[in-house]
Amino acid sequence: MNLLFLGNLGTTEILLLGFIALLFFGGKKIPELMRGLGKGIREFNNAKNAINDEIQEGIKDAERKSLTDNR
Repeated sequence: MNLLFLGNLGTTEILLLGFIALLFFGGKKIPELMRGLGKGIREFNNAKNAINDEIQEGIKDAERKSLTDNR
């Protein structure tokens, strides 16, 4: 598993990080944190897709305009 800034993590390192997170946040807070993380990722992907759709639509409009100008 290769995460951007964490390098190569093995199973032992991932378990150790999970244990530290459990100690730091407590068992009741972790599901809440994961839900927040999931919402953030979903919002980011929605914004990314909206921008991508807008760019694609702009490209199609430009192509249509160039075809009508060439006639």
